[in-house]
Amino acid sequence: MKRSAVSAIALLALAFGAGAARADDALKTLEGFRMTPAVDWPTVPQTGPKADAIREALKKIKMPPGFHIDLYALVPDARHMAVGPQGIVTFVGTRKNKIWAVTDRARNGVAEEVKEFAPTLPKKLPNGPCFSKDGFLYVVEQNRVLQYPAAEFFYESPDVAVSEVVPEGDLIPKAEESFNHTARECRVGPDGKLYIQLGQPFNVPAKDKLALYNRVGMGGVIRMDQDGKNREVYATGLRNPVGMDFNPKDKSLWTNDNQVDGMGDDIPPGEMNRIEKMGQNFGFPWYGGGHVRTNEYKNDTPPADVVFPEVEQTAHAADLGLTFYTGDMFPAKYKNAIFSAQHGSWNRTVPVGARIMVTFLKDDGHVAGPSIPFAEGWNENGHYLGRPVDVAQYWDGSLLVSDDLVGAVYRIWYDGK
Repeated sequence: MKRSAVSAIALLALAFGAGAARADDALKTLEGFRMTPAVDWPTVPQTGPKADAIREALKKIKMPPGFHIDLYALVPDARHMAVGPQGIVTFVGTRKNKIWAVTDRARNGVAEEVKEFAPTLPKKLPNGPCFSKDGFLYVVEQNRVLQYPAAEFFYESPDVAVSEVVPEGDLIPKAEESFNHTARECRVGPDGKLYIQLGQPFNVPAKDKLALYNRVGMGGVIRMDQDGKNREVYATGLRNPVGMDFNPKDKSLWTNDNQVDGMGDDIPPGEMNRIEKMGQNFGFPWYGGGHVRTNEYKNDTPPADVVFPEVEQTAHAADLGLTFYTGDMFPAKYKNAIFSAQHGSWNRTVPVGARIMVTFLKDDGHVAGPSIPFAEGWNENGHYLGRPVDVAQYWDGSLLVSDDLVGAVYRIWYDGK
């Protein structure tokens, strides 16, 4: 190897090493409740041509009568959301290196300030924020989990209290880190435990990966105490689960799962799964989605206890965030229904998705029928005007919808007019 190439590699190694050291130093400083050096901390402008263009595009969104949608905030790369218990600030994750604090101090349905949360602490793919009922914010990054106590009250400072629930490199094996399927999500369950979705990085994994992935929970859901202790694998047989919530009635955990690519436009279906108890297996990689067998495992006998999906979604629509509706603003029929986001296709001849779906449940806790479109119009003949990622219930019973294509959060409300 030429000396110049060796030097370049050495410089890169030093740079990455220095970055890791700075991140460790910042974490230790904040854990000790000490201040870091001052940082430039700008807010995201909320007016101008971009905001005007988004509002114009939202005029094309179709919803049932009496519902309305408008721009709530411009939020770059907006992914999954956690609405603070006080309803004043919403934390929005990204697949880059920022978490955004989106503030609506007047609680009037329009955010007046968007700025980076905890800017003095370096982050890596902080996609998944979630709150405990007593106000602890958890953020799942690519390979660690952080807890921010009282984040909704102390976010006004660039330095915030933080602790490691799962240290860097301990969420998944370092050797299994990938740029693919690393958008983690979390929920604090009715049992007080922290639940985390872990996608596995392959389209279909090699057979020699299965034992490791099942042991650590990749391609499944794990849970642990809120301090990181007593980790266990809660569910397996999922490919790339993104988006989950607990049914407030029967406490079952529902999760979307993105299924195998490259099998054709219309197969396999996406999945919405109901996890009733610990230890259930949902069929991947023997099944690529629904009852469709994968080519790689078609000659292998699947587990006898595979649980098939509650809902088979449109193939390659990329179903992501979901939430149970518990508010009082919407008509009564939406109470305890599931609202979910379809991000839209990347590998389909004719793109589908880019819409908000609603799924109604029966009294026995199972679905009453297929998911149906609730808000659509972002997919304009295969051209995306937006790509919804997550759905979160706002304090007043309206819904917030994140969109990472245009970098925005929308608000949907109902007044019957």
